[in-house]
Amino acid sequence: MSDPRISHIELDDATILWRNADIEQERRIAIFDLIEDNVFKPLRAFDAGHEGPYRLRLAVRDGRLSLEIGDEAGNPLEAMVLGLARLRRPVREYFAVCESYYQAIRRASAQEIETIDMARRGIHDAAAETLLERLEGKIETDHPTARRLFTLICVLHIRG
Repeated sequence: MSDPRISHIELDDATILWRNADIEQERRIAIFDLIEDNVFKPLRAFDAGHEGPYRLRLAVRDGRLSLEIGDEAGNPLEAMVLGLARLRRPVREYFAVCESYYQAIRRASAQEIETIDMARRGIHDAAAETLLERLEGKIETDHPTARRLFTLICVLHIRG
């Protein structure tokens, strides 16, 4: 029976050098939401008869995103490496607006917080679309899954 989704996700802790409580909360929420509801169909593995669910390990190595995909038992199915050049700017912009958002939560008006949050969501949505384009022909997924994956990609880029 076909079940094309992520059942488990792991981030390469060696890639993450530092994260504060706000970022850790974003990571936890993204992972929880991703596991609860996602669409993830790695086309080569699926065509080879592995119809999910999948285990996914994310890492950033040498400026590239590494997606290690395994079956439910943890057996490796495929590893995919994507260049991150098109996501570098959205990652920087997302970090900048998130920092403004976290500061605003502590001392700004509700209207100021909403304005910053709208900018944050806009960057997040645009980055998810870019990620969908990068995955095209490799992994079928949907916009909400791409948004959560982008959050996790950002966590992997934290350098302190």
